[in-house]
Amino acid sequence: MNDLPCNYVLCSNPRSGTTLLCTMLADTGVAGCPNSFFRQEGLQEWAQDWGIYAEADPMDPAFSSRYLLEMQRAGRGKTSVFGLRLMGPDLRFACDWLNRLYPGLPSDLARLQAAFGPLRFIHLTRQDKLAEAVSYVKAEQSGVWHRNADGSIHEALAPNLPDGFNVLAIHERLNMLRHLDVAWHAWFAAENIAPLRLTYEFLSDDPQAILADVLSHIGQDPALATSITPSLRKLADQTSSDWIARYRQIYPDR
Repeated sequence: MNDLPCNYVLCSNPRSGTTLLCTMLADTGVAGCPNSFFRQEGLQEWAQDWGIYAEADPMDPAFSSRYLLEMQRAGRGKTSVFGLRLMGPDLRFACDWLNRLYPGLPSDLARLQAAFGPLRFIHLTRQDKLAEAVSYVKAEQSGVWHRNADGSIHEALAPNLPDGFNVLAIHERLNMLRHLDVAWHAWFAAENIAPLRLTYEFLSDDPQAILADVLSHIGQDPALATSITPSLRKLADQTSSDWIARYRQIYPDR
């Protein structure tokens, strides 16, 4: 365990288990309230939640300064630790925004630390990219992105794809997710960042053990993980398995 608790950034891509991990981290009461505050489609909603009623315009210095201040508060929650979930599709957007807020600094890492203090990084990936892509397409079709342990809906958005097996949509998501993974590795190398590396598969098998690893990495007591019960359930089902099998019949080498 580190000497002092550290702020942290959870780096990942969609359908990799970040919502489960973020929920468990928040439930510890010592690790902030990490969320996707840089998600471009959600800026206006976050701003309104925080009482910022101006147009969400990252090019506006006044809006950006206020948004950053509220982001810092929201990411800490009632703790002393700030947590941020940063998803691959938003990485460049976030870094460009911080570059405008902190011009002249030499790197993305320097700008992130200027905004949020000393940071630890966690990289959560899903090894089975095809299962990740199928999960993505199913969520887009149904609008249901996460369910609570009791089966009730935890997060839902308007569906944006017609129902049914869609090999082209799966193929597009698979390629996108692979490119995002490559981009994360390149960014860590360019910024000289050595993140704690985790996988969805291990998180799914033993969420408390993964939570303990993260708590230790950010300087908190890993024993706290034993008291945290996962509050979300898996969405993978027989349809997921069927779509994976059908895709592999069409693309046996993918």
